[in-house]
Amino acid sequence: MTNDQFLNKFFIQQIIGELQKKNPLYIKVKVQSKAPKTEIADQMEDGTYKIKVAAQPVRGAANAELLKFLKKNLGLSDSQIVSGGRDSVKLIRLTA
Repeated sequence: MTNDQFLNKFFIQQIIGELQKKNPLYIKVKVQSKAPKTEIADQMEDGTYKIKVAAQPVRGAANAELLKFLKKNLGLSDSQIVSGGRDSVKLIRLTA
């Protein structure tokens, strides 16, 4: 397992743990589009998750990829962008 894979798995488990305590959960994410693959890359000092997305920021493709990734990897019933739809920093509502 590479360091990137380890971090991705670690952050996914961290968010799942938070979701078990609070549902829905609101998280702040910073999206980096046009990455080789979609993954959670880091958590910034303010708690914002840095997520690399393997889609272009065109016609909502990166946002759709982000929500699909979160829903699949976190086992969510719903994920929704609350604010920042056209910005790199977004507020996401996660519902288990």
